[in-house]
Amino acid sequence: MRDYEEIVSFLGEWGPFQKTIFFLLSASSIPNGYVGMAVVFIADVPSHHCRLPLNLSSAVFELNQSIPTEEVKGEIILSRCTRYKNLDGLVPGFGNETEACLDGWEFSTERYTSTIVSEWNLVCEDAWKAPFSVTVFFFGVLIGSFLSGQISDRYGRKLIFFATLALQTIASLLQAASNSWELFCVFYFIVGMGQIANYCVAFILGSELLSKSVRIPFSTLGISMCYAVGYACLPFFAYFIRGWRMLLLALSIPGFLYIPLWWYIPESPRWLLSQGRLEEAEAIIRAAACKNRVTAPDVIFRQDDCTKLMETNDSKKSEHLYTWLDLFKTTNIRNITIIQIIVWVVISMTYYGLSLNTPNMNGDPYLNCFISAATEFVGYGATWLFLCYMSRRFSLTFMLLLCGVTLLLLKFIPDELNILVLTLVMTGKTGITAAFCFVYMYGTELFPTVVRNMGLGATSMASRIGSGTSPYIAHIGKYNKIIPYILMGSITIVTGILSLLLPETKDEELPEHISQVKPLRCTNYLVFLNHSKSMVMRDYDEITSFLGEWGPFQQSIFILLSLSTVPNGYAGMSMVFLAGTPHQHCSLPYLNGSMTNLSEALSMEEVKGHLDQSRCTRYKWLNSTGKPFGNETESCMDGWDYSTEQYVSTIVTEVRMLLLSWINWMLSAA
Repeated sequence: MRDYEEIVSFLGEWGPFQKTIFFLLSASSIPNGYVGMAVVFIADVPSHHCRLPLNLSSAVFELNQSIPTEEVKGEIILSRCTRYKNLDGLVPGFGNETEACLDGWEFSTERYTSTIVSEWNLVCEDAWKAPFSVTVFFFGVLIGSFLSGQISDRYGRKLIFFATLALQTIASLLQAASNSWELFCVFYFIVGMGQIANYCVAFILGSELLSKSVRIPFSTLGISMCYAVGYACLPFFAYFIRGWRMLLLALSIPGFLYIPLWWYIPESPRWLLSQGRLEEAEAIIRAAACKNRVTAPDVIFRQDDCTKLMETNDSKKSEHLYTWLDLFKTTNIRNITIIQIIVWVVISMTYYGLSLNTPNMNGDPYLNCFISAATEFVGYGATWLFLCYMSRRFSLTFMLLLCGVTLLLLKFIPDELNILVLTLVMTGKTGITAAFCFVYMYGTELFPTVVRNMGLGATSMASRIGSGTSPYIAHIGKYNKIIPYILMGSITIVTGILSLLLPETKDEELPEHISQVKPLRCTNYLVFLNHSKSMVMRDYDEITSFLGEWGPFQQSIFILLSLSTVPNGYAGMSMVFLAGTPHQHCSLPYLNGSMTNLSEALSMEEVKGHLDQSRCTRYKWLNSTGKPFGNETESCMDGWDYSTEQYVSTIVTEVRMLLLSWINWMLSAA
């Protein structure tokens, strides 16, 4: 089978056709940037307190007389879930007993005119409903990831791309018109399905329409940067539109601007060839040639370019339908799928875990949201550099290790150094953001064309397991702030090392069929070593026999390698002196260096047949002028004094001092 890239090489790398596809598909990801994160504002919890009974609402009361106070994050505020009971006397008043907010709540409109929390009173007993809305969204993303892969591989990239874009837009509009929290969650579930399906299909479509040299800018500077643009636009929309319904409406309307793209974005010729639709694929390539003003050959594709992309069990049937089971059909694609799933789950868990567990940034929430979006630009820009100048395997490993190491370093940073803590957290988030962008590109190069979108959908679907667990990891931070970072950092480091097993795909042709999937790197090494071992045992001595047995070369090697063992002779035996134990006794700080009462202060013990001063005990200090020491003994609570007659210092003298200081530090920390 001829190579697809070679067949369409006459189109050029960066003509008007490629530019149009690049910018239109990239722009389609802008809504994805704010759809999921809009819940930051539409589900925010305004300041609130219990509403007073109707018969007392017109009376003049100080709020602290009718509502108790509580401490939240070190600040004293009015209780959000209780109020004092009304005395029901002739004179209105309140007692000391409290009750729930039987008449509802009063919400502050200082920041928002309304949110879904204030709309449906999602506080106190119903406070779980607001974060559960996000869980429903991620569950929709999970289902969308699973379905989009199969239906786009079966019905085409273009159709599913526009269908999911329309689904996302319409569901978001209906969400803004919801009259209950339950209906809001239903539409949010559909929005999640459309959002991830649209993003995945756009990524696949661009990778298959654009040439190899343009895929890297498309995946980083294109679609991912536009995602960050959408994320950065969100705080501006939210700042000027303070009501959640109008905000959702404003965020949904731009989806209609993508309708004309139907006439500018074609179907993937790769997918058409894999389905045996040669004429349609050739028509698209000829239209692209016309747009790029190049002459197409008389015959672009041959019939064998289609038949070898299809499984033909019968000469009369030329189409084979692939399912997700094909991702585990052979050893190579099974290994790739399993490792990719692990990588995606950990990346998603860490990305959303960091987003939820980032230290509170004091200040305006709109500015904080914009700063968070700015880290996306840094991460995606770094991804572009890695994709251009480094191998795929080592790039992914570096990003994961960067995140993991910086998170583990937080264990050793005092809480008082807020700027340093924030810098390390944001560095870790930049690394995991870059990895999140990177795995999309890497995944398209690892999976073959016939199941590429299905493979990307399956791994993206599996990553929702990670995003689903991330709120619970962040919840641990309420009890111990450092444990979430240790957990995420450790898992990320292990995953980074595991990713080294993936095959290298930089500057390689995309695999078309399952049989073309590369094996893991460790498999290649084992095959090479086994082959090399048999060759060495059979031929090497015979091949090099002409060198002779004892010439200058062999003599040099003999002497130099022998000399290299000289340090080994004293390296291990140096412990005889390094670990020598000098003569010592308990330190006696209350004698002020005087040796006159040393024999009275130290008990005696038998060492090697003669009496000597005890090395581990001393008499208790009575602090009296008559008899300063009693008969009871105690351990060397103030350390030891060592003789310098034989050694200035050894590891025995040093380690004991370090051990004591370490124990004291641990006790003070506890």
